Amino acid sequence: MLGGFAVGKTSLVRQFVESIYSDKYHTTVGVKIDKKLVQANGQEVNLLLWDIQGEDGVQKLRTSYLRGAAGYLLVIDGTRRSTLDTACAIQQSAQELLGLVPFIVVINKTDLVDEWDLDESAVAGLVQSGWTVYRTSAKTGQDVEEAFLTLAEKMTEA
Repeated sequence: MLGGFAVGKTSLVRQFVESIYSDKYHTTVGVKIDKKLVQANGQEVNLLLWDIQGEDGVQKLRTSYLRGAAGYLLVIDGTRRSTLDTACAIQQSAQELLGLVPFIVVINKTDLVDEWDLDESAVAGLVQSGWTVYRTSAKTGQDVEEAFLTLAEKMTEA
């Protein structure tokens, strides 16, 4: 789980693993690890989910947390345009470290779509770059499972 501060990474993991949402904000310090067994491409896959603390553009990605990653979700907060720029910088750093591993872009907080600060042209630009994009809500669960399962499928493709 990669993305800026307060984009909803922890909430997305909790929704996916436990089907729980809390309005209380909890800052992730370092990394929190969860796991979930899923079916992807006809096989059981045990996803180890590393919820890494948010990046603010000043910090560098903690390479020790990323080594060996088979893929990642790159999370953007739809209500804060600046998190798109942060996510793009994080993706570039992650690619330099990991190479071309699968990733999924998650634009979170669709339950607040009236407050979104992202225009459709920015989202279209991501899709045109070949990035798989989901619009999710950790609060309602919208497309959360689909985003994680798509990542699992991409990671298990031959």
